[in-house]
Amino acid sequence: MDALPHTRRNLAVLVAAQALLGAQLPMIFTIGGLAGQWLSPIACLATLPITLIVLGSMLSATPLSALMQKFGRRTGFWIGTAGGAAGACVGAAGLWLASFPIFALGGLLTGIFMSSLGFYRFAAADIASEAFRPKAISYVLAGGLAAALIGPQLVKVTVDAFAVPFLGTYLAVVAVNVLGASLFFALDIPKPAPASADAPKGRSRRELLTTPRIAVAVICATVGYALMNLMMTSAPLAVVGCGFATGDAANVVSAHVLAMYAPSFFTGHLIARFGVERIIATGLVLLAGAGTVALAGVDLMNFFGALVLLGLGWNFAFIGGTTMLAGAHRSEERGRMQGLNDLIVFGGVAFASLASGGLMNCSGGSPEQGWSAVSMAMLPFLTLAGGALIWLALSPRARSAA
Repeated sequence: MDALPHTRRNLAVLVAAQALLGAQLPMIFTIGGLAGQWLSPIACLATLPITLIVLGSMLSATPLSALMQKFGRRTGFWIGTAGGAAGACVGAAGLWLASFPIFALGGLLTGIFMSSLGFYRFAAADIASEAFRPKAISYVLAGGLAAALIGPQLVKVTVDAFAVPFLGTYLAVVAVNVLGASLFFALDIPKPAPASADAPKGRSRRELLTTPRIAVAVICATVGYALMNLMMTSAPLAVVGCGFATGDAANVVSAHVLAMYAPSFFTGHLIARFGVERIIATGLVLLAGAGTVALAGVDLMNFFGALVLLGLGWNFAFIGGTTMLAGAHRSEERGRMQGLNDLIVFGGVAFASLASGGLMNCSGGSPEQGWSAVSMAMLPFLTLAGGALIWLALSPRARSAA
């Protein structure tokens, strides 16, 4: 690893946090829609609790970014684990009381953790040299491999631990947050120095978003993450709805999350060798392949194939977009741009998550028709991201700005 010892230590903490704390998201996304379907009086709102997770992440992104800019990464990450633990406690209370509104409120609090998890990659970018930055981002996201193994396995052993369905899983999420919070005692990223009166202020949010390279990076990251969430949220509903077991749904999600993070060991190397634009384009093609495989049938292997391609596509599109963004703004713009980016990304993901339940449960008379509607919905957004990437490559203004 071509990095200083201090960088390696901080990077190891971030990788471990991604692995342990990140395990709670596969757990919640595996059973959140199923629990919502069990509690909700309206089938179309089954994925609302997951949507509120993303909404909570979107709303907390800018405040968390500003807070980390002022008090440091460790404080922000501890607030994230507190949000994750609180969200799981409230979700467990909703299950115990059979209250859909309380259960959904837990999702909103869980969004605070999801937002903080997104900043692990930015923390890795901050501590790395320009040459090492793509690899640092990739290594942190590679910690999700362990999360992909830990999370679904915890679902299998906890989902039926109590008479109340899914309650054991939410209590396990509380424990994950408590254990994971201790990792950040070893994190040593200095607080940003207060800006002097004559320090550069950087570009405004409007100026940042109208910079071609930043605009395309945000579009591609948003589309990649939103489409991944669109299919992943509805996949457990589709798998169970098509006659398979909850354990099969957990296995499909596990394979998907493995595919999300396994390429991270070499995505940074691929970006360095082939360029970030080509890697993003490859990710968009893989996402299109996921939709094609999903439309081809509803056998268990189709679900596995579609979700694996979905994970691979997310990895290339999202790491590529993050790397492009990290190289397109200056240090004094970091807090402003990172918070704005995650506000937009998770706004798109929130829309996709809510649409997922509606498309799955209310766009046809069967789970098969709903799953097909989810897959077809990917096309216009892939067209948007692909068009933006082509424009960046061909636009003289974009080339001169790069």
